Amino acid sequence: MKPLADLIRPTQLSEVCGQQHILGENKILDRIVKSGRISNMIFYGPPGVGKTTVANIIAEKAGKRFYKLNATNASLKDIQEITKELDTFLGVNGVVLYLDEIQNFNKKQQQSLLEYIEDGRITLIASTTENPYFYIFKALLSRSTIFEFKPVEEEDIKKALNRAIDIKSKEYNEIKLNVKEEAIDYLASYCNGDVRKAINGLEIALNSTKPNSDKFVVIDLSVVKDSTQSKVISYDNDGDAHYDILSAFQKSIRGSDADAAIHYLARLVKAGDLISICRRLQVIAAEDIGLAYPQACLIVKSLVDSARELGFPEARIPLAEATILLATSPKSNSAYLAIDSALNDLENMTIGDIPNHLKDAHYSGACKMGRGVEYKYPHSYPNHYVHQQYLPDNIKHRTYYEYGDNKFEKATKDYWDRVKK
Repeated sequence: MKPLADLIRPTQLSEVCGQQHILGENKILDRIVKSGRISNMIFYGPPGVGKTTVANIIAEKAGKRFYKLNATNASLKDIQEITKELDTFLGVNGVVLYLDEIQNFNKKQQQSLLEYIEDGRITLIASTTENPYFYIFKALLSRSTIFEFKPVEEEDIKKALNRAIDIKSKEYNEIKLNVKEEAIDYLASYCNGDVRKAINGLEIALNSTKPNSDKFVVIDLSVVKDSTQSKVISYDNDGDAHYDILSAFQKSIRGSDADAAIHYLARLVKAGDLISICRRLQVIAAEDIGLAYPQACLIVKSLVDSARELGFPEARIPLAEATILLATSPKSNSAYLAIDSALNDLENMTIGDIPNHLKDAHYSGACKMGRGVEYKYPHSYPNHYVHQQYLPDNIKHRTYYEYGDNKFEKATKDYWDRVKK
């Protein structure tokens, strides 16, 4: 018996749930299907959002011989078998090759398609859950149009669930199917935009529930919660979701939004990614809080060490404390900007030699070479300061550090303004 997700798979673009930004009336993919002239395309997006379904619909409308490969188990030999048919009667009009999970093909396998894509004998429709700019050969990218599929909205997922319920109801004879609205709402929210995950949850609930004495199969909230167990969080340790959540986490702290920061921390905690959280918190303390509150680095280091020692689930508590501390602290990126500016000069300027008076003079003969001769020892002067040149001649007027507009750095600036005057 086919899985429920396959039973309800749309055969027309109008039946596809969501993706209206590319599938809606007169949107780009809608126009392509209506024209019947398809080009090379790459569908990019999370699982269960309709990439394979849309690819199948477009391929069938093209009027060409259709091949489908999954890059997780396909090989170079499979591609060669397809290319052999291009010069036969079977491939006289060209072929459409749907390549699912293309990120699993290595560079050589992807390159093997180039010749046939270039002359139009193969029209490629590929799908991937990974960022195509990181995983797909550049020559293929330049010959393809990338379409991003987004997580499906809850209202659209509910439409798919109701369609599945209607189809499944027809399989029952005397037995009636009663899926409560609360159960549908929960499935639509639990799956995080993955239609297939929602349909699979419904299918498990249906298959595991027996009719009651009134010959009703009742699917309520408790049944679907039991069938789905734990809510799915889109996350992987080296994919887009990983970096997107970490990026949102840091930007929320930088933006001083403690609520958003705690939300993204919760996602990372749910994924069990302790190492990434700890590393990112320490980076934020230095990069975004910086000299506005220098003690933040010490406090965060202590909390991070505590989290590592505790492990999950208790680690969530010191991590939350560090996150809220950083989000609500004053901000300064003056140190971050200073070091990046200095590094940029190293790459793009002729820096010149270190001034002689700053060079090492702790060896015999240093004086004869002028090393350290004119150096002034600051501690021998009032306020432990004396004016002298420290930067190389070529950049002696460069300023890398600009005092931040916060209490700590303002006080530091006022002190040095008084001393240096």
